[in-house]
Amino acid sequence: MTKHRGYLSLISLTFLISTSPTFAEETNVLVAESARDSLVRATQEMRKIDANGNGAFEKNEDAAAWRRYRKLDTNRDEVISIDELRKLRLSYLETSGERKLDIVYKTAAQQDMLLDLYYPHQETMKKGSPYPVVVYTHGGGWAAGSKQGIAKGLFKEVFQKLLDRGFAVASVNYRLCRSNSRNTMRDCVIDCKDAVRYLSMNSDTLRLDPARFFVMGDSAGGQLAQMLLLSAPESMPGDKKLAAVSYKILAGVSWYGPCDFEKTDLFNHDDRDDFRDRFGPRILGTDLDLESKRERYREVSPVNYLSKDNPPLLMIQGDKDVTIPVKHAYYMKKKAEAVKAPVEIMIINNAGHNWRKVGADIDPSREAIVHRTIQFFVDYLPQ
Repeated sequence: MTKHRGYLSLISLTFLISTSPTFAEETNVLVAESARDSLVRATQEMRKIDANGNGAFEKNEDAAAWRRYRKLDTNRDEVISIDELRKLRLSYLETSGERKLDIVYKTAAQQDMLLDLYYPHQETMKKGSPYPVVVYTHGGGWAAGSKQGIAKGLFKEVFQKLLDRGFAVASVNYRLCRSNSRNTMRDCVIDCKDAVRYLSMNSDTLRLDPARFFVMGDSAGGQLAQMLLLSAPESMPGDKKLAAVSYKILAGVSWYGPCDFEKTDLFNHDDRDDFRDRFGPRILGTDLDLESKRERYREVSPVNYLSKDNPPLLMIQGDKDVTIPVKHAYYMKKKAEAVKAPVEIMIINNAGHNWRKVGADIDPSREAIVHRTIQFFVDYLPQ
């Protein structure tokens, strides 16, 4: 009981700090994390994974989450405490410009939804000019991952170079479809839309140019980026304070993201007869009749929003990807051509999911993927 009361106190501390306007919107967060900030961060993370609410994360609460955090269990008691969780090291982009970390863009299901905002090097922009911004939606199968993914692997290279080119960068957390939650893919889409609505509504304060918004995502985040780009800004309202806010996105990039969930054979990479829909439970939730299920599939399938008036989309897909098969890119291109929607595809030979090498070297190279991604945004950047 003592541990539980302590946990509630930490939650109260988190609420007070995270809702302070000076913390969320005005503070230039330094590279070194203070003791207070690490405590707040750990408390926020604990709230996500502590299903039974006892102030600690136990192995039997969520097997998938345990695999991600088990290295923090230093005393091997199969319980991760707040103190152990504070040792989790988070990754951030490096910039000589300003960083605003853990901005609360809304609260959903008693959970603060956060985004990080990075500004380019000061010398890249005229003094006082608002920045174009690329919004990043992370991958992880709609059930894992976080905004910290932006500072790892090839994503770090892409976004560091975008900062060098004068873009601001926003990385978004959204609700995850974990086994201990009732969240569905629709909630993921709504959260990402609300994040963009928040950035648009606060563009003056945040020094962002609402006429120069872009999106990028990978895997599950690729689908979310496509939804942000192609679906109407007013569709799928979430937070009441943000529902009336509109936004405009100029172009988007999807790395190995799916485009259609109704056409389940697009996920059947080797055309097996016994293929099963893996993502249905994350889309549907529970207690839906057949027609409601079909409607839910259609609603979160980006292909259904194609039109000649869409902003440009670049889909980059690996031809050996068995998670999100290359069929998605070809199918999206075919459907786009039928309605004259501006969709380009770039196929990477010998590449699996996350650009893993399958057999021979991938071609075009990872360097070419990075270059094409950055150039796509630059090409559609109004001066």
